[in-house]
Amino acid sequence: MELMSFTGLQENLRRELRKRIDGGELTGIELARRSGFTQAHISNFLNRKRGLKLSALDRILKAIGLTLYDLLNPHDLVRFAAAPAGTDDEYAEVPLVESSVAASRQVIVNEDVRELYKIKRAILSRIRPDLAVPPRRAWTRWVLIQLDSRDAANLASRLSPGAFLLVDRHYTSLRPYHKNERNLYAVRKPEGCVVRSVELGENLLVLRPSNPAAPVEVLAIREGQSYSDFVTGRIAGAASEL
Repeated sequence: MELMSFTGLQENLRRELRKRIDGGELTGIELARRSGFTQAHISNFLNRKRGLKLSALDRILKAIGLTLYDLLNPHDLVRFAAAPAGTDDEYAEVPLVESSVAASRQVIVNEDVRELYKIKRAILSRIRPDLAVPPRRAWTRWVLIQLDSRDAANLASRLSPGAFLLVDRHYTSLRPYHKNERNLYAVRKPEGCVVRSVELGENLLVLRPSNPAAPVEVLAIREGQSYSDFVTGRIAGAASEL
């Protein structure tokens, strides 16, 4: 397997920055402010007029909340991954991660993991995926996140802040898992990740809380994007403790 070069890492970073800038998540001015570089420095890098030293690349990654792992091919990351396979025939180890990590990392690596929890394989095997286009077979399928106080209020459920949510990141379509029942999804937003039911409108993704007193939010789907750029995965289970 050919290893990625430093030049390749920089090119992947350019693509990621362009994606965020074109998607309205970031501006060159904001990136310059966060990283401490001049706007001209950032512009020259994006336009391939200059490269970055390793220390400079690290500063930009920190400014946008990424690591070197995020610039690698997901297939190359398998050897670093906190894979839930393990050697236990009865239980799989599922990583607990920050919701922002669940929303942005294709492959969950060891440094992303807060803790590993054992879940019976028989339970996981009964949960069917529903892949978006393009499919996410390279993504770590199962992750756990914890419910924060804002989402707990919006969901109007019996789950309290800190409850564990099992996210199936291979279920990213908007088809109901159970007939006549809304799915809950982990949804990526520029400032993090929220848990909502979602509906697709014309160039819009509507985030609908189950609490009627909570506000409805709308995300604009820009040219070149699809709803699957925002939908992290279906909430496949929840528990107050594990």
